[in-house]
Amino acid sequence: MNILLELKHLKLFSLPARPVICKGLLIVIVLVVLRATLSPFLAINSSEKEEFYESTVPDLFPGIRRDKFVEVPQIIWGLNNQKIAFARACLTARFLNRSLLMPSLSASLFYKEVDLLQPIDFDKVFDFNKFNARCHGFVRLARYSEVSNRSEPMKLQKGSGRRWTVERDLDQLQQFIGGKADDSEVIEIVGKHPFLWPDHWPVKDYAKIFDCMVLVPEIETEVVKVISKIREAGQRARHEAGISHSKQRRDVSTNLPIPYVAVHMRIEKDWMIHCKKWEQRSKSHEICSSKEEIIHKVSQITDLRRPVVVYLAVADSLLEDDSITSGWRVGMVAYEKKKLGVTDIYDRQPYLIKSAIDFEVCSRADVFVGNSFSTFSNLVVLSRTERLYNLGKASSCGENIGLSSYAYNVMGDDGGPQRWMTDMSDTNLQRLSYGTNNVSCH
Repeated sequence: MNILLELKHLKLFSLPARPVICKGLLIVIVLVVLRATLSPFLAINSSEKEEFYESTVPDLFPGIRRDKFVEVPQIIWGLNNQKIAFARACLTARFLNRSLLMPSLSASLFYKEVDLLQPIDFDKVFDFNKFNARCHGFVRLARYSEVSNRSEPMKLQKGSGRRWTVERDLDQLQQFIGGKADDSEVIEIVGKHPFLWPDHWPVKDYAKIFDCMVLVPEIETEVVKVISKIREAGQRARHEAGISHSKQRRDVSTNLPIPYVAVHMRIEKDWMIHCKKWEQRSKSHEICSSKEEIIHKVSQITDLRRPVVVYLAVADSLLEDDSITSGWRVGMVAYEKKKLGVTDIYDRQPYLIKSAIDFEVCSRADVFVGNSFSTFSNLVVLSRTERLYNLGKASSCGENIGLSSYAYNVMGDDGGPQRWMTDMSDTNLQRLSYGTNNVSCH
């Protein structure tokens, strides 16, 4: 209606000559405008909407250019180190007003044997179109096919060593904005990989990037299978515990899924060696936790009605103690991958995909318990905190608000594990990347 009024105001309705032709022309113009306006909403499915949105809607922030790019080295190490490195690369490209060329991730986990790393394209793990649709106007991911190769890449050599401060790094980046750098289609950042770059960006910016990283449908299907198995185990536990039929019918009638607890259980041999040395250097006793200490802390959480299934997210290949499901308190039924019957799902996947599945299983749990010195646990809690913030909940102190998270290595005021939310006001990702025992419920 507004379009018609504007056209009438322009007197397209009142042209004296050839009224029939003019009216026909007017109808065509209106239909074209309406088609362009409504096309994203008339797409057959969500992927078509995202492709239309990415390809036809102009950038809300023209500074994120489609014709200038940043290229970064292959992203390596653990899943969550890779996610941080990718987000840091995205934010660096944003600072330079450029699109980030889709980097390679690493499917395998090697820290020193670089030649053994197995590269895997970002879009084999995370949905490329959904990333650009969700992060539209903030950052942009580009494919190498978009590069015209008309000019040689300009190399940006990252500094290193103690003298290479955060301030010097930021000053270097500023020198690659405009001027001679604009003559280069691609700025290639060389040197150390992005996780080790100095950090200039606030936690909330990282959270936004992580929220845009949606698993591809093939991996998402595997996540759903694992969570379904966990909830089925919870249903069996309730049945075996003699939960009344009336109560079960009430749960079914309200379509509420059976809740579960996820525990990121860091008791692998390599972790225990690492964290013991860490405690000695930092003179802290709130980093390592034994299996018995974790069980004791988790048993003190009262957020969920028992019996409840406890899913143990643990690197099975690095685990020496295969009795992690025993010794749990009454009403807490512990499962790991083998007992749950999902080893076939994990065994056919490379390291990176296994970790991505476990991350989502933990992130979507009704209650999550982790170690505040673990990058994996920190990013799970960041994801859950972001969701709580979106629901208008900036604190979990003293109440069960859903999506509760706890740090089992830090003692809370009640003697149990410390309630845990990410501090979204942090100006960098230091505490999430390297851990801290300074965690709280807001």
